[in-house]
Amino acid sequence: MTTNIAYFVSPHGFGHAARASAVMTALQRRCDHFHFEIFTKMPAWFYTESGVTNFEYHDLLTDIGMVQKNALVEDVHQTVEALDNLLPFAPQLIDRLAGQLIETDCRLVVCDIAPLGIAVAKAAGIPSVLIENFTWDWIYEVYVDQAPEIADHAAYLQTLFDSADYHLQTEPICRRQPVDLTVGPISRITRAPIGQVRAQLGVPETAKMVVLSMGGTFWDYSFLEKIDPQEAIYFVVAGSQPLEPRDRLISLPLGIYHPDLVNAADALIGKVGYSTLAEIYQAGTPFGYIARSTFRESPFLVDFVEANMPCVQFDEAQLANGSWISQLPRLLAFPKIKRPSANSADEVAGFIRGLL
Repeated sequence: MTTNIAYFVSPHGFGHAARASAVMTALQRRCDHFHFEIFTKMPAWFYTESGVTNFEYHDLLTDIGMVQKNALVEDVHQTVEALDNLLPFAPQLIDRLAGQLIETDCRLVVCDIAPLGIAVAKAAGIPSVLIENFTWDWIYEVYVDQAPEIADHAAYLQTLFDSADYHLQTEPICRRQPVDLTVGPISRITRAPIGQVRAQLGVPETAKMVVLSMGGTFWDYSFLEKIDPQEAIYFVVAGSQPLEPRDRLISLPLGIYHPDLVNAADALIGKVGYSTLAEIYQAGTPFGYIARSTFRESPFLVDFVEANMPCVQFDEAQLANGSWISQLPRLLAFPKIKRPSANSADEVAGFIRGLL
C-alpha cells in the first residue's frame, strides 16, 4: 500500500532541496511504498539526481527566502518587494492546495522551512512537520532597520512556523528551541567510490584535487587565471559556466552529484552554506570556507565548522585576487576525518515513519 507524503521545500539555494532529498531517500531506503508530492521551485532534476523516486513534481513558489545579488550578498529591498507580492498567502491558493493533498490522500506534510506547507496542512486537516536549522522570521528580524516593512512579514511567518504540529531541528542550529527531535547535519549519501569519481574526472588517484563550489549560485571565477599551471593540483569548479580549457582545471556544470565530488576531494573551497557544510562534514574533507558577512545564519555555520572540521577561512577579496593560493598547502596538510557511517537523515526518516 502506497503512503503519500507532501513535501514543501524552500527555493532559497540548493541546501533545502538537498536536505529534503536526503530525508526522502532515507525514507525510501526504509520502505519502498512512499510516494512524494513535491512542491517547490527547485527543479525536478535535482531530486531525480539525488535518488528520489516515485514522486510528482509541482512547480510552485512556496516561499521567498532572500533574493540574492550574488552567492554572498542578499538584496533586502527586492526581498521585501517579493514578500509583498506573496504574503499573506491567498486563501484561494491555500484551499486549492489543500484540496490537492486531500485528493491525493497525503497523510503528512513535511516542510523544509517553506511555511506555505504548514498553512496548507492546517486547511487540509493533515499533520505538518517543520524541519529547520533556522526560520525566515528569525532571519528577517535583522533587516528591520533597513526595511521596517519586513517586520510584518516576519510576524506573520512566525505564527505559521509556530503552528507546525511537529518541529525538528538539524545542526548547525541557529536558534535552539524545545523541539520533537534534534539531529546532526543532514546530507545526501555518497554513492560512487572515490577512485571511480576521479577516473571519470581524469584526476589520478595520487594527485591532489581541490573543488571550488559556491553552492550552485553564479560566481565569477576569473581569478582562476592567476593559478600557476605548474602546480601539481587538479582544480574542479562545480556548477560553473564553461571555463577556458587549461591543464588540471576542470569545470563542471550543475547536475553532477555533489556529495560524490566532495568525498573524492582533498579539500573544498567555497561558501559556507548548509548542504555544502553537511556534505563536507560527512566526507571529513578539509574546508577552505568563505563566510557570508551579512547573512544571520552564517556565524552559526562558521562556529560549527571551526569546532568540528579541519578548515581555513578565506574572505571574498582573497578569492577574487587569487591570494588564497598561498594558503593551499596549509589546507591540504589537514588529513580527512573519518566519520561514523550513520546519517542524520535516517533519524529523521525514523521519526516520520513513526508518525505514520
